Amino acid sequence: MPNIILNLLDEKFVLKFFKKRVLPLYPTFSGIKKVIIVPHKEMVWEHSYHVVLEFKTIFIYQKNKTKTISIFATAHSSEPRKNVYSALKFLWNNNFSKGFLTIPHPLFYSNFYKATFYRGVNGNNLYYYIRNKNFNEIEKIIPKTAAWFAKLHKIPTLKAKNFNKKNSRIKTVFPGVDHILEKINEKYPEHYEVSKKIYAELVKNEEKFLSTTSKRWLVHGDAHPENIIKMGAKKIAVIDFTDLCLSDFARDLGAFTQQLDYMFWKKIGDPAYAEKIKDLFLKNYLANAKIRMNEYLEKRIANYYNWTAMRTATFLFLRHEPHPEHAKILLEQICINLGIK
Repeated sequence: MPNIILNLLDEKFVLKFFKKRVLPLYPTFSGIKKVIIVPHKEMVWEHSYHVVLEFKTIFIYQKNKTKTISIFATAHSSEPRKNVYSALKFLWNNNFSKGFLTIPHPLFYSNFYKATFYRGVNGNNLYYYIRNKNFNEIEKIIPKTAAWFAKLHKIPTLKAKNFNKKNSRIKTVFPGVDHILEKINEKYPEHYEVSKKIYAELVKNEEKFLSTTSKRWLVHGDAHPENIIKMGAKKIAVIDFTDLCLSDFARDLGAFTQQLDYMFWKKIGDPAYAEKIKDLFLKNYLANAKIRMNEYLEKRIANYYNWTAMRTATFLFLRHEPHPEHAKILLEQICINLGIK
């Protein structure tokens, strides 16, 4: 039996499917002329899959006029993406569709394909501007990014479910600390003991804070420049809500500042400028969130900064084409930051 996800890579099938499921959501259009499929992630095996697909959908209106809208689908055979749809719908219902700080528009969830379908956002991501050393645009986007995260973290969570419960703790974030350490021991046994010490320290620091309060915030969970989209002179969107969960808001701040450091190191090589941009981000975040920096918050941000660096190092060690030399540099810096020998 063919893999079911292949249906969504067949333009004739998708056209028929969209006429049934998507067209009714757009009553101003009379039909769909064509669907062009653009795979952004296409990992399809015999019976399993992990895909992110863009469908450039050409709608018909006023007889012969057309308009093209990009509809996306994110699907995973063993990790149903219903949490992505639920998260987007919750945010959309909490006015995240309004103003200059926005998100993709959730459309529907398919149980059959384990896929969330949503209307995409148009524009270049922040990493594009970093890669091209467009400092002017970087400095325009960063304050808006800070405001976006402050907007997310201020949403009342009383009626919010935990959209990705395992993702709420360092020790349980997929694929889990034990699994990560097992893989490191298997491929790089010389780094196993120090990696074990690092994760133990990171988990301890997080649990210490979370045990002191019942308060939780909605956090994006994957805050990095590739998920920040500039839509216009004033408007930005953030994408990829697979990891949205209830946790400590400092996690987004630590993750984003670490990714800025890492990407600036790779693409620009100017530590002083990286510090300037991180300071710009945090200053604008604090102003929008109406809170002050203190030693306690600094430590929490630092813990998530080091955790994100460790996730990056792990990825570099274990990816299909590993970069152990870069991973080792990160490991050494994390050890310095945490005082681990």
